[in-house]
Amino acid sequence: MALGAGLAAFLGMRGLLNKPATVTKTESVELAQVLVARTAVSLGQIVNEGNFRWQDWPKEAVGASFITKASRPDAISALTGAVARAPLLAGEPITDNKLIKPGSGGVLAAILTPGMRAVSTKISEQTAAGKLILPNDHVDVILIRRTQGGEGHVSEVLFRNVRVLAIGQTIEAREGKKGSEGNVATLELTPAQAEQLALANTVGEITLVLRSIADAAETPSDPGPDATQLAASKSKERDTISVLRYGVKSRAYVN
Repeated sequence: MALGAGLAAFLGMRGLLNKPATVTKTESVELAQVLVARTAVSLGQIVNEGNFRWQDWPKEAVGASFITKASRPDAISALTGAVARAPLLAGEPITDNKLIKPGSGGVLAAILTPGMRAVSTKISEQTAAGKLILPNDHVDVILIRRTQGGEGHVSEVLFRNVRVLAIGQTIEAREGKKGSEGNVATLELTPAQAEQLALANTVGEITLVLRSIADAAETPSDPGPDATQLAASKSKERDTISVLRYGVKSRAYVN
């Protein structure tokens, strides 16, 4: 019996060893190298060579707008310095309509939020936090103007939490740069706010108050006073009297 069991085991093992191997049939897929984002790119970001890479892509899935190495082998160097017109995810294919080269026009328009307007105002060290405000910071906008007769000043907050698009000709905060160059700040405002700021620039001096990055998204932009309110506020100052208290002049409104 032991001899019979051993013979059966031997025959079984020989059958397993002599069993023909299973052949798996694979189909070859033709690939093309497509330009994709190596890292996530934010709206308005200026890209460099480190933001791109070539990636194998099924050739039949390559879109007409994709950039391939076969058609544009120098695309990475050619697109270095371009501005992102839309956010890009890591691994997302690059297309020409998502980037725009500086100097070709439309750079500022490319980073504007749809429905918003870009409006500029003069700034100085005293009116722009020591000129330490940089593009993409958020600020409150304050109007400071003289009272009727020029005997004093009044201030009012026009807008809260508005985005700074550019300082001078700079639309990005460069690494290692502590201050801003230029005497003009460009802000992102609604059409109504743009009209109010244009009027406020003729009435008095605009001051930008830098907000913390932690609360930049907490409070929506304040609509601010409209043109009628600014005019009414200025008219109200005519009906005032000056009061001296302990040698200090103050102002009171007359109803």
